[in-house]
Amino acid sequence: STISKNDLKSRLQQLQCHFTWFLMKEDVDLDSLEDKMGHQIEFLTQSLTAGYNMLSYVCHLKHLNEDALQNLQKAEREIKKQYPDDIERRSLVTWGNYAWIYYYMNKYKEVQTYLKKVEDTCKKLSGTACFQVQLPEIYSEKGWAYLKFGRSYYSRAKENFQKALEKEPDNPEFNVGYAIVLYRLENTSEGSEDGESPALKALRRAVELSPNDTSAVALLALKLQDLKLVDEGERYIKAALDKTPDLPYFLRYAAMFYRRKNEVDKSLELLRKALAITPTCNFLHHQMGLCYRAKLFELKKKKYAPKEQIEKLIQLCIFHFKRVIEDEPTFFRAHSDLANMYAERKEYHEAEKTFQKVFQMTNLHPADTQDLYYSYGSYQRFQMKSESEAIKYFTKGMKIEQDSIGRAKCKAALQKLLEQRIQKGLGDATAFSTLGLVHQLNGEKVQAIECYEKALELDPDNEECLSALWKLRASI
Repeated sequence: STISKNDLKSRLQQLQCHFTWFLMKEDVDLDSLEDKMGHQIEFLTQSLTAGYNMLSYVCHLKHLNEDALQNLQKAEREIKKQYPDDIERRSLVTWGNYAWIYYYMNKYKEVQTYLKKVEDTCKKLSGTACFQVQLPEIYSEKGWAYLKFGRSYYSRAKENFQKALEKEPDNPEFNVGYAIVLYRLENTSEGSEDGESPALKALRRAVELSPNDTSAVALLALKLQDLKLVDEGERYIKAALDKTPDLPYFLRYAAMFYRRKNEVDKSLELLRKALAITPTCNFLHHQMGLCYRAKLFELKKKKYAPKEQIEKLIQLCIFHFKRVIEDEPTFFRAHSDLANMYAERKEYHEAEKTFQKVFQMTNLHPADTQDLYYSYGSYQRFQMKSESEAIKYFTKGMKIEQDSIGRAKCKAALQKLLEQRIQKGLGDATAFSTLGLVHQLNGEKVQAIECYEKALELDPDNEECLSALWKLRASI
């Protein structure tokens, strides 16, 4: 029977697949994501089906529907190979993607074929004809998809891995996904008050269930390093290096570990090895730039640092950071790093131009915006010697209501700068009221009240100060 296009669309919207998970192309760099997925399929054997499903969706977003179909065929081949006794259940996401792609190709007969396959399988699995059968592996695939689409999607990724784990708590792949998302969430937030790290617990569990997943092992090592347990972390890195000496996904994290441990040459050696295997990986180029930057800062501490060596290191940093942003314009951190390198060379016009490109990015996550304000504020303070501009941008970063490392850095830098100005006798009403806000956000009510009172002595009609002071007194 013929079904109207609108009826088809409403049935398609009930499917569980990439097209119904609200993965917005504005939130990623599609070429870069395609590259990453290609590397993942080549080097990581787990969940190739999910890799091909994601790649098919990326191809569709790039208006390459024939390529999208080819990736779905590859996903089907993987399912037959990996799950010969469970093909129908394991094909639901792939079939959903097929239905949507055929819909966009105006091949409605094929759309109906795949809708029927999904419907029949769901009936078999749950006894109802609905498309929304709650399977842990679909929650997991959804979690992985959200992880790939960046920071704004991490809390949704976490939620889906939790749902998958409720049904299968000992599933190795679900545990790895959950641990990775917790690691990334903790990496962007200020950290918990009691020093507890849910990511550490989840990573230990993931590594216990998947001892051969050296990417997860490396993230556990980095987490241990964050928590000052460096020796234990290094034991994991060394053991994993023996297991997978040529896996780029592991090598990049091992390189990070050694750079953070100030063993920069060791880090560069691992990065060069990884780049020889995946020469187009932007993450690796960015890490190379960070290593050369570490060498530069170390060299500048010397009393008589050779000028040509300094220039050579700046050149290398610029080369790698530039390569990243040319290939992946949305890699915002590389822009800030590049701008600061131009400033090292006193090329302030280039530095400003590079920062302005990031300010024009419209879809930055609030925590990324805070990082940017911190970076630009520091640039204004130390390179342009403008304390007033630094205060302006640190304040902007602090006022964004997002718990993040960037916000913590803005607060700390602002507090230090304002206290110095006040000590020098340069404390005006704005300085005292802004310092009051810093104390207030840190939960230091008494100091906050003192600062607001001083601000009001200098500017008795300041509405903002009066209101803040009134609220604070009421809360004590």
